[in-house]
Amino acid sequence: MKQMVGMSPSGDLRAAAGNIRNPDLVLMFANDGKLEKHAEELETFFPGVPSIGCIAMAYDTKTVEKGVVLVGFSGVKAKANVLEHVSTMPARKIYRMEDDIRSIAPGNGDTAVIDFCTGNDALALSTVHNLLKKKHIQLMGGTGDGGKVSVNGKVYEDAYAYACVKNQGGKVRVYKENIYQPKDDSRLVASRTDKKKYFMGELNGRSAKQVYMDKLGIRESDITKQTFQNPFGKLIGEDIRIISIKEVSGNGLACYRQVNDSDVLALLERRDLDETFQETTNRIRQDFRKISGIFSVNCLFRYLLFTDKGIWNNYLKTMAALGNHCGFIGYGEHLNDQFVNQTMTCVVFE
Repeated sequence: MKQMVGMSPSGDLRAAAGNIRNPDLVLMFANDGKLEKHAEELETFFPGVPSIGCIAMAYDTKTVEKGVVLVGFSGVKAKANVLEHVSTMPARKIYRMEDDIRSIAPGNGDTAVIDFCTGNDALALSTVHNLLKKKHIQLMGGTGDGGKVSVNGKVYEDAYAYACVKNQGGKVRVYKENIYQPKDDSRLVASRTDKKKYFMGELNGRSAKQVYMDKLGIRESDITKQTFQNPFGKLIGEDIRIISIKEVSGNGLACYRQVNDSDVLALLERRDLDETFQETTNRIRQDFRKISGIFSVNCLFRYLLFTDKGIWNNYLKTMAALGNHCGFIGYGEHLNDQFVNQTMTCVVFE
């Protein structure tokens, strides 16, 4: 398997496409306002090649905040498709994914799904996970900007774009990196939630806003920026699924992922970043003797945090030391059935 990256900070799709040779799959990351044009043009450069795209910043060892980035894969069998009306009936055309999986004939541990979603991620992931779990297929991806995705030259809203990818040169595996841990042993039970609005009104029977302020000794005006340091985490066994705060809403908090009544949460704090990065790279090295490519999604909040601390470029170099690494900056991250915030997820190809 070979992973290729083409970049154009000026948005010149032809220039970006020049670095992609004989791909079996293309991922595209475009500017807002250019997705439709680029999706159509992409078909002329790579006719018949499966493709999915979204509006996002993207990176390899450098970052393109505006422009266009292409990621090409060769040495894979791939199918790209879309599930429409993801906010209301994502399962309506799940047969498309069933047919696509069947056509690439996945083996044992050699197939993954890469997805881009316009929103309503939790509903979409629960829908496709039921199918992928039966087939022992892993998944990673995330949410783009602007509420749009592209699939095989067409642009969709309220949709879930996916690529089923079989590595013909070896195995694939997905990973998640979490830079946070519980601040203390206290647990917070959510109530008065609104699933559609990603809202939680109370924690342990008190105003969620007030609980957050009291625990951290901050003012209301500091809440939204404090989530970079102290997001919430939903505890599921030993796993922590990060929940970022979007804004204050009355006496409660609106978040970037769904919170349900009776969810058990912890207030989180940052771990040592260098130690966390080393754990991730060690884990991947233990699993792979040879790496052909790593494709990742980093949360926008991680990008802003790392940029503010001046470590983003060093982080990219750390990942590149493993092998060819690239990815995009998302508004929510996916790993199998998990929809998380402030996280990195990736897929590694042997």
